[in-house]
Amino acid sequence: MAKVILICGRICCGKSTYAEQLRLQNKAGLLSIDEITLALFGQYCGDKHDEYVERTQKYLFQKSLEFIEVGLDVILDWGFWMKEVREEAKEFYQSRGIPCEMHYIDVSEECWQKRLVKRNHAVTAGEASAYYVDENVAAKFAALFEVPERNEIDVWVTQDE
Repeated sequence: MAKVILICGRICCGKSTYAEQLRLQNKAGLLSIDEITLALFGQYCGDKHDEYVERTQKYLFQKSLEFIEVGLDVILDWGFWMKEVREEAKEFYQSRGIPCEMHYIDVSEECWQKRLVKRNHAVTAGEASAYYVDENVAAKFAALFEVPERNEIDVWVTQDE
């Protein structure tokens, strides 16, 4: 049976790169919140951003069921920053008898800072389709992120440069 891999980690920790590697290794479908919201609403959607993300997540949960129905593994690349959201996602699939795994990308503070600088440079140079993360955005999302407990995570990936 097809399975779902949920990618958890704070902003700019390497989730999308990891998800792409898994997609190729597993010949899976990759569903990314950022990819869709950037394509539809652009870099700066202001006060509507959280609403757009929530609506996109609901859509992608439903879309993922279509992929699973035809036997395709699915990778959800959208952070799962809060424990409640992680639990809801697992329940969504488990209640339907669909196996799911939570993968957590863990990076040191130093590595995270380097990745932020690298990403912002790439976005500014037009070399990457990603959100620019200034100090205010980084602080906002850092405050929202709840580091998972070991028992929540099926695959714990530590990445440091």
